[in-house]
Amino acid sequence: MTAHPLPYRSTPVFDTETLPAALCKAHSTKAGAWGRLEVLSGSIRYIVEENNVQTILCAGDHIIIQPQQLHHVEPLGAMQMQIHFYDRDPSI
Repeated sequence: MTAHPLPYRSTPVFDTETLPAALCKAHSTKAGAWGRLEVLSGSIRYIVEENNVQTILCAGDHIIIQPQQLHHVEPLGAMQMQIHFYDRDPSI
């Protein structure tokens, strides 16, 4: 059985005051870099640019960010979130 991957880097915990503006406009991870966005409190909207798929994430939810997938986030009021980065799909 393969062990779940461990993140090679994690962001600080961001809130509505500390969320970098760059995360609120289209951006992507580099080739081979996966992300796991975790909502710690409040809620956010996660938007995939390619097909405008929008997902509302609330405290306790997470979403996997695929390598080089253009996306952005929108806080929906007060929130806290953190992103962990992996060299392979963290959901498997």
